[in-house]
Amino acid sequence: MIKEKQGKILVNFARKTIKKFLTGKKITVPSNYYEVFEEKRGVFVTLEEYPSGDLRGCIGLPYPEKTLIKSVEDAAISASRDPRFPPLDIKELDKITVEVSVLTEPEKIEFEIPEQLLKKIKVGEDGLILKKDFRSGLFLPQVWEKLPDKKEFLENLSYKAGLKNPDAWKSADIFKFQVQAFKEKEPGKI
Repeated sequence: MIKEKQGKILVNFARKTIKKFLTGKKITVPSNYYEVFEEKRGVFVTLEEYPSGDLRGCIGLPYPEKTLIKSVEDAAISASRDPRFPPLDIKELDKITVEVSVLTEPEKIEFEIPEQLLKKIKVGEDGLILKKDFRSGLFLPQVWEKLPDKKEFLENLSYKAGLKNPDAWKSADIFKFQVQAFKEKEPGKI
């Protein structure tokens, strides 16, 4: 469990990492370091335009392959270069908010029929990963705010995975996870 103070440090670190990356400076880890930062954790960094809340970048590492601090660093840099958007410019940095989502390890949901899957998903709590035919897509739990219907959520996740059939989720492998999210209220302020 990440404490609030630790989450704030991670968000500040993500912002500083992006700034240093965009200005070509050396990235350094925080001096007020916690043991939990050495745990291997999945992480996503989300960038949103302020005050509209429009997505500006969201990239992460869903599986616990790197330490938390390294995952935040990598995800922050990648989010600033999300291929769905133009690369972030240093002039934009004071117009975006940074959010760090620390993931639990994804667990496969066992189901035989779609209705079983739907019963095992918690709206607003579960993030989902869909895997099928060498393709995959991921939605953080925060996406439930825009897609609160389970079927619509899964259909959109099928599309995100690059599958043309919106019902692809019915025969895919589905994994669920939860997050602890830490977000700036406005640019540079937690």
